[in-house]
Amino acid sequence: MKPLMLHGHERSITQIKYNREGDLLFSSAKDQCPNVWYSINGERLGTFDGHQGAVWAIDINWETTRFMSGAADQFLRIWDCATGKEIGNIRAQSSVRTCNFSYSANMAAYSTDKQLRQQCEMNIIDVRTVDESIGSSEPILRIPFSDSKVTSLLWGSLDETVIVGLESGEISQWDLRNGKNLATVKDHTNSINDMQMSKDGTMFITASKDKTAKLFDSDTLMCLKCYKTERPVNSAAISPILDHVVLGGGQEAMDVTTTSTRIGKFDSRFFHLVFEEEFGRVKGHFGPINSVAFHPDGKSYSSGGEDGYIRIHNFDSSYFEFSFEAQVEPSK
Repeated sequence: MKPLMLHGHERSITQIKYNREGDLLFSSAKDQCPNVWYSINGERLGTFDGHQGAVWAIDINWETTRFMSGAADQFLRIWDCATGKEIGNIRAQSSVRTCNFSYSANMAAYSTDKQLRQQCEMNIIDVRTVDESIGSSEPILRIPFSDSKVTSLLWGSLDETVIVGLESGEISQWDLRNGKNLATVKDHTNSINDMQMSKDGTMFITASKDKTAKLFDSDTLMCLKCYKTERPVNSAAISPILDHVVLGGGQEAMDVTTTSTRIGKFDSRFFHLVFEEEFGRVKGHFGPINSVAFHPDGKSYSSGGEDGYIRIHNFDSSYFEFSFEAQVEPSK
């Protein structure tokens, strides 16, 4: 697989996301300007210029009309996808760590960091009429987290619940109608770096600093599968067409210079969804992989790394012909 190499960021990538159709790839990094690319040829379509700090989180709505970004400059900004112009912003009390549109795109959720003597909070806002006044309007719901920090966030089914991953390794599910915690599980022993839904929304995968990625049921938060590696996992994604998951991670960035690149394990690693067996690796990045994403058609995937590069890999035909057979003992 010869990848497309996209270099439009000067610093390390923080998140990459496809829109629903998969023709556009959105990326954010620590260099203040989120980018949007054509996924088919890697051409850069434009940038969203306005932040004054590292951009931690991005999201696109269902119809690719609105784009949202949260950054360390304490702003959540909402943009028009067609023009690249900012149509509204919200000033938070601390860095905006996560942000997600709901499936209907009528609401959005974002969380702030525990810093500057502020506790971590998750806010639900109405984004149907976005204009300059959105910054002064009160959120629909505000949920404080005094014990830990929200590091990743997903909307549950029918926009009725929100699932959050915490720095402590806990995953909790919140009912938005009454603001109550429905369930909390602690299957990870360290911070959860990333959470991504499956295509049908019945499952989601987590990536954790405890060197594992785990598959959970969206409704019950029951842990279904565990994928183990020897290095922290920064991101994980589920294939929309095959029983495959891809994991990206690697050694901590500050320890990279003390070891060789081979030991750092900066590979995208493919596991079987059901059997939990690793069956492939893709090398290429010169540092830890911070974000991975499958194309919505399942025929390619992208990875963004600490080196500032995004690599789009189109799968060879051998990937689709590969069949994973469980080793079954012959009956005697």
